[in-house]
Amino acid sequence: MPAVRPQVLVIDDEPQIHRFLSPALDAAGYEPRRADSGQEGLRAIALWSPDAVVLDLGLPDMDGKDVLKRAREFYQGPIIILSARDREAEKIAALDLGANDYVEKPFGVGELLARIRAGLRQGALAPVAGGVVTVGEVVIDLDRRIVTRAGERVKLRPKEYEVLACLARNAGKVLGHADLLKTVWGAGHAADVQYLRVVIGQLRHKLEADPAEPALVVTEPSVGYRLEL
Repeated sequence: MPAVRPQVLVIDDEPQIHRFLSPALDAAGYEPRRADSGQEGLRAIALWSPDAVVLDLGLPDMDGKDVLKRAREFYQGPIIILSARDREAEKIAALDLGANDYVEKPFGVGELLARIRAGLRQGALAPVAGGVVTVGEVVIDLDRRIVTRAGERVKLRPKEYEVLACLARNAGKVLGHADLLKTVWGAGHAADVQYLRVVIGQLRHKLEADPAEPALVVTEPSVGYRLEL
């Protein structure tokens, strides 16, 4: 019986992208799937539950970030953004909404395949340790993905929660910038410290009594961050 090949869904309205990517994915050992619009892509994710998704932001019926946001309500697999939008704000917005990686057009197929492999590895190796971590007024329920402060639920964006959960699983230990970036954003972003600084700042505003003098998420200069016990 032949081995089951991982399915990769490509959501893009450019026919040439599919003509280029489908044979490349097939040759690399994946089963390519195709969607030409955002709504078609969401239906395909729900129907096939692919192993990975490659998503264009410039779709004809809806913005790709809206597709990403809706997909993350029910799909946990890796989503790699493929887009001609190269502004930093677009990248940060997509990553904050739950994208695993971001590849700019024009792109090399070798790079995209490497990003897909990294996303699949990240999903397979995702930590499963749960439990509840309490730091002062902040309670982080890792099993239920719920964070409260002084008994009130705190609404976190996906990347904010993932960074906090990583720190909580290693509470009291310093986690380096590169380790956090690779765990949350993927190996391709190990040097993108600005992503991490933005998320840490957002977490401090939501969790700290005085964000200007953080006592919960503590900076280790030039090294990384620690969740203070």
